[in-house]
Amino acid sequence: MKGFDNKFVDFPDYILGITKEIWEQRGLATLHDYYTADIPVRSPGSLVVGNQTVISATMATLSEFPDRQMLGEDVIWSGTPETGMLSSHRIYSMATHLGDGVYGKATGKALRYRVIADCHAINNQINDEWLIRDQGAVVRQLGWDPKDYAHDLIEREGGPEQCVKPFTPAQDQVGPYTGKGNEDEFGQRYADLLQRIMSAQLNCITTEYDRACQLEYPGGVSAHSWGEAEKFWIGLRSSFPNAQFTIEHQIGRQDPMMPPRVAIRFGLHGKHEGWGSFGKPTGAEVYIMGAAHAEYGPWGLRREFVVIDETAIWKQIALHTG
Repeated sequence: MKGFDNKFVDFPDYILGITKEIWEQRGLATLHDYYTADIPVRSPGSLVVGNQTVISATMATLSEFPDRQMLGEDVIWSGTPETGMLSSHRIYSMATHLGDGVYGKATGKALRYRVIADCHAINNQINDEWLIRDQGAVVRQLGWDPKDYAHDLIEREGGPEQCVKPFTPAQDQVGPYTGKGNEDEFGQRYADLLQRIMSAQLNCITTEYDRACQLEYPGGVSAHSWGEAEKFWIGLRSSFPNAQFTIEHQIGRQDPMMPPRVAIRFGLHGKHEGWGSFGKPTGAEVYIMGAAHAEYGPWGLRREFVVIDETAIWKQIALHTG
């Protein structure tokens, strides 16, 4: 771990350690050390720049969810300490809605949801980030429909002209990390699988997925087997049938005591032209930032975790339809 604090054993230990230090040990000021001053942080809901903005957002979240715990389920990574490393960190968040904030008046409801954060680090600092939260799971547990939440958020942010605009590639700011991951065989296998699904080769689900696969999908959905995988991917693709699907980043890893694992960050960019998971076609131009983790076993893909932000999609549709 050349260039990193000696207290960190390896890169996953660094990612898990600083996450706990910042959030659960309330070391928010350490973000001045662990994040570069001009870091771009992209999420489906917006693009923000700078560690001071990250600190402010973290404080607001802790005010609304003071007991939030962030359980690191996995860190899938590539690179070297000398050249920089990219981690895809899958987090299972547990929190209680105890304060007023962006989700409205405090409800006292307990939440469970996943986040996948892709972070680039070198010399003990993170300087580039992509953060995707399962907002659909959050708002449903608070009693909202994601579409209704998006409409309400637009109004609370000042209406269509004043509201925070969801992230699109046109507003992106190029950061210091321009890599694409690695060339591991399982990373390529999963990337090829997603490309085939997006090209309507749906029979590959029964040939590539383990029949007993465990599936964790947006909205806090837990499911199993081929039919549920098909339902999710068809529902997404059929809503945006002509949208361009891109693999933005892919990592495959084969580590001791672990199954072969993959982290993919993808984009889906195009018009809402079909019936599917997002209702009546509206013609709205939508950009979807997504992240997926997969694990392989002897009978194919055995576990899959996909995170997208449904509320950001509905917000883009609402801004188009008025």
